[in-house]
Amino acid sequence: MPTPTSLSPDTVREAAAVAAKRAAEAEANRQLTPDVVEAIVHAGFVRHFVPARHGGAAGGFTELLSAVTQVGEGCASAAWFASLTAGTGRLAAYLPEEGQREVWAEGPHTVVVGGLVQAGTAEPVPGGWRVRGQWPYVSGIAHSGWALLCAKTERGARFFAVPRASYGVADTWFNSGMRATGSNTLILDETEVPDARSVALDDLLAGEAPGAQAPCHRVPMKAGNGLTLTAPLLGAARGALRRWSELVGDKLLAPAGAISGGVGRASYELILARADGEVDAAALLLRRVAEVADQAPVGALHTARNGRDCALAADLLATAVERLLRSSGSRGQSENEALQRHWRDVTTGAGHAGLQLPAVAGAFVSQSALPSTG
Repeated sequence: MPTPTSLSPDTVREAAAVAAKRAAEAEANRQLTPDVVEAIVHAGFVRHFVPARHGGAAGGFTELLSAVTQVGEGCASAAWFASLTAGTGRLAAYLPEEGQREVWAEGPHTVVVGGLVQAGTAEPVPGGWRVRGQWPYVSGIAHSGWALLCAKTERGARFFAVPRASYGVADTWFNSGMRATGSNTLILDETEVPDARSVALDDLLAGEAPGAQAPCHRVPMKAGNGLTLTAPLLGAARGALRRWSELVGDKLLAPAGAISGGVGRASYELILARADGEVDAAALLLRRVAEVADQAPVGALHTARNGRDCALAADLLATAVERLLRSSGSRGQSENEALQRHWRDVTTGAGHAGLQLPAVAGAFVSQSALPSTG
């Protein structure tokens, strides 16, 4: 494989082009094609947050947002894989140094996937932990070299880094959208994990990685994770806007007052202006989230606001794309139509547990100066 780059405009553009070309095939097979995975790795997504001492870019959130969005315009599943593997690589930098060296022994291009739900259990053994469990929704697991898994212990939740040879995969991902993410279930039988490959959840929430040298390694998990989930949706929404405009272009160009199917040109202009504004508003929110994360360390208020902003952006994007699909007519809702795929992808992505506004509203209000009834 060629040496991975650092999200250069050319390689990101190439990855976006390959992903868009293969989007329909990847969705049908429920897996990204090998050339798309290779293009994403080569573009530098996987190594983006890897510490420089391990050959990574130790990059920023703002440049990741831009690159993921570009890929997402053609294929949200490819953008999801690119974004989440970058984000999980950042979390792996919170492991003890010895564990980091193991994870990136083959180089910073190693794909690390995440089971961030506390779906497993771990008990202490001499020198480490005995871990077991099943983690659903592990995106990109078929392409992984390592997995970072969250499990419950008697002392609180911890993350454990496990090599690919240690875990199995159950084919369980049959959702309506994001089909090509291959977000299947990871199965781990009793496996001993040394202390060097484990880190407490509280350390990730605090946001200070051991030996942190770059700002991206001083960002609390909840201040950055929402962005990695929402950036692919922003790209898909922009792709939906472009495709909708192609589908109804003749109506937008019709003489003022002309009627097509009982709907005048002004109606389509209103739909476009409103959806485009909602997508722009979401983009502005996510840009602020990225800029805040890039100015690490991030305090409790900004961490909570970042979570709120990502959830609000996801809601705006899902609403905009829903409106576009409804107004596209029967053609736009065809099973093989790209607009319909964008709609399914954005709807599925916005349904992620990490992007639910009620779940983050309380944290934001409790940290802000706004009045609270709680």
